[in-house]
Amino acid sequence: MDFQIYLGCLVVGLVFTLLSTFFGHLFGGGHDGHVGGSGGHAEAGDNGSDMPGVSALSPTVITSFVTVFGGLGLIFHEFPGTQSPYLSAPLALAGAVLGATVILWLMRQVFSHTQSSSESKVSELLGAEADIISPIPADGVGEIAYVTGGSRYTAPAREAQGLSLTAGTQVRIVRIVGSQFYVARG
Repeated sequence: MDFQIYLGCLVVGLVFTLLSTFFGHLFGGGHDGHVGGSGGHAEAGDNGSDMPGVSALSPTVITSFVTVFGGLGLIFHEFPGTQSPYLSAPLALAGAVLGATVILWLMRQVFSHTQSSSESKVSELLGAEADIISPIPADGVGEIAYVTGGSRYTAPAREAQGLSLTAGTQVRIVRIVGSQFYVARG
């Protein structure tokens, strides 16, 4: 019976991986389209940082766990010393936890390196210089442009004291609340 459980886990994990790769390539590759909007970024994750992350409960990590559990269970089941399910199951479980942890760590490393090179942290923008590109009326909202990480960005902005500023004025970013930037002269 334990042989069938291990084999089932291995097959389910491999089939899920193959199907998600195949169908993800056919139907999930919407990278050539663009959805219009405000130009902002939507991010998700639960790794406690400012960047998107990979959850320990992501399908990739769960599938890795199931696949490694099944594969190691089959291997341990074939050796006479670990053939008993009382030995093969805990060993396969420990190996699956280790394998899924390694996969999770690798994926987080990849995402942290790719995200940190293209996205700046909001706290690093405080004190940065910006130019008013759309006038800011008194107690109103205009638009600024700033450069960080070698890329130019725009954002809605208010003058910190509620004053008006004309286009072309150079300012400093003094506060950020949500997607709203507050600026002040020089």
